Amino acid sequence: MRELTDEIVVAHSAPPSRPAPTGVDVPGRHVAEVARHPDGRLAVITWSSPKIDPGLLNPALHVVENGRITDLGATPADAGSPVWWGGEVCYLALTPPHLQGGNAIFDQRHRNLTEGMPACPVDLVQDDGNAPVVVVATGLDTEFHRLDGTFLGRVTGSHLPPRYRDLDGIPWGTQERLRYPARDGLELDGLLVLPVGRSRRDGPFPLVTLIHGGPYDRWTDDLQLHWVPSAQWFAHQGIATFLPNSRGGQGRGHEFAAAVAKRVGQEEWHDVEAGIDLLVGQGVADENRLGIAGWSHGGFMAAWATTRTSRFKAALVGAGISDWPRLIATGEWGAFEAALGDSAEHSPLTYADRISTPMLIVHGADDTNVPVEQAELLHGAVPHSELVVYPGEGHSLRKREHRLDLLNRARKLFATL
Repeated sequence: MRELTDEIVVAHSAPPSRPAPTGVDVPGRHVAEVARHPDGRLAVITWSSPKIDPGLLNPALHVVENGRITDLGATPADAGSPVWWGGEVCYLALTPPHLQGGNAIFDQRHRNLTEGMPACPVDLVQDDGNAPVVVVATGLDTEFHRLDGTFLGRVTGSHLPPRYRDLDGIPWGTQERLRYPARDGLELDGLLVLPVGRSRRDGPFPLVTLIHGGPYDRWTDDLQLHWVPSAQWFAHQGIATFLPNSRGGQGRGHEFAAAVAKRVGQEEWHDVEAGIDLLVGQGVADENRLGIAGWSHGGFMAAWATTRTSRFKAALVGAGISDWPRLIATGEWGAFEAALGDSAEHSPLTYADRISTPMLIVHGADDTNVPVEQAELLHGAVPHSELVVYPGEGHSLRKREHRLDLLNRARKLFATL
């Protein structure tokens, strides 16, 4: 579920094929991305096919100069963001051998330039005359570096909304950064957003745990206000929100990201539950008023959580996976999904008879990333569930009326906490 929505990176809403940049042709290959050197040379990334699967699995790098093509060989999967640094090319791609191991930066000889990095490069930007700029996800923050190692700056703790007149005077729930240990001692991070006008001393509160998508994604320390029912939305309902960055996510390096390969819902669920237990133990969360929600991979995790425990009083499953083998067979990212979970053992549907939590299941009718069949299967297996399918919507909801409907349904669902 490598979706990117327009407002929140919750993990993939890319089209099933990518149009080729005009004016560049590499015979027998689909041109995906092009970067121009100031002297006119072109760095070109191609796919074996215009379709995401298998094209994105078989990229290659080329240099085009005066119409002559030099083949620089196959790259790791999901190659992109080519840039020129001096006379050579660098690019982003997935860290071999995993399709779920996070990004690394490679040179044109396909050497990993960021091996062992305890953070995650997420973008490369060419800056003619200077070393390219690297955007780096590091924990809850975002940093900017040059490829030569020069540090440029950091974005952290940006809790204020954009200066829109419609938001002036609206109060926001207090947001805290969390650091806490997993069961095995691994240090994790996340966020806590309290109800508007309240402090920890006013707890315990009803608590919704909100799981990000991806799973190669993360929560950042910025204003949590999105169309997917979000922390500040819940803060205005008198509900606290826990946003965990568990294993499999972005911002902690390759090994952290790769930890969920073939193990979705395992250690990452224990990471989530450890944070909930911490907040209950601190008197912030009411043990008897817990809910869980998520979109895409977060939707899978919300469904999965209800098969692991009966402690949640309500669950929102948005565009989530219920059956991994069926998703691999019918979704547009089959090979990537197979790198996460490839058996019924990892599927909420397998354990649906354990689910006692009231559940709201929502999905886009035209979702090609996670087909709506996934929602229908889960709804059919869980009698105490409600299914809402939004017509004309894909993996992300785009229509204003559908977003408002989702927010209001979420408010009604979690008012029962």
